[in-house]
Amino acid sequence: MAHKARKRFGQNFLTDHSIISNILSCLQMHNGEHWVEIGPGQGALTKPLLEKAGTLDVVELDRDLVVLLTKQFANAENLNIHSADALQFDFSSLVKNNEKYRLIGNLPYNISTPLLFHLLNYPSCISDMHFMLQKEVVDRICATPNSKSYGRLSVMLQYYCEAEHLFDVPPECFDPIPKVTSAIIRLVPHAKPPVELASIENFKSLVAHAFSQRRKTIRNSLKKLMSEEVFIELGIDPSARAENLSLLDFARLSNHL
Repeated sequence: MAHKARKRFGQNFLTDHSIISNILSCLQMHNGEHWVEIGPGQGALTKPLLEKAGTLDVVELDRDLVVLLTKQFANAENLNIHSADALQFDFSSLVKNNEKYRLIGNLPYNISTPLLFHLLNYPSCISDMHFMLQKEVVDRICATPNSKSYGRLSVMLQYYCEAEHLFDVPPECFDPIPKVTSAIIRLVPHAKPPVELASIENFKSLVAHAFSQRRKTIRNSLKKLMSEEVFIELGIDPSARAENLSLLDFARLSNHL
């Protein structure tokens, strides 16, 4: 009996073989690599990954799918199935011999943003990430200052990673068909952060605070953190909004704190 997608898990299974081939061609896989797949679903990407991976760890929340995958890949000695919630999972536990792994996943739309922030806790474990996300989320990650899509997600992801929008995936490539277009993104953790920070916690707090009131000028949205004179001293226009500030601007404000 086929597995029925569950709305509460945000399941939309990729069924288009041409899209699967396009994803695989973007991965530039080499034999023997360690891969980690989040939300393998019914194994559309799991099978081709297993053919080249030295080790493949998959993290799946749906216990019925865990049973299905266990049966489907019963003879795969290089596969480790983790029945767990990716939002709570310790991804550092998958590191072997201090070597980084490569991460891939068709992330459920309803948890994609918090899951991305969770994964930012493990930049030293990951060599690169390839994710299927809602196109709107990919646009936000890759956005530049002075655009409507630019926000907290843009600043934080770009501090940790180089982001590249690879290609879009139409709704009809999934079962069930979602109401939105998806996209494939490549994220590569920076070997060295693009800006220097005195405190990452200050930086996170400042960025979150600024974008929580994005329609306000930074003079008003950040007035509890710093005076207008600070902006002028740092060469930042107090009448600008959060979406007008670059990653470097946020770093300078954070370091002043």
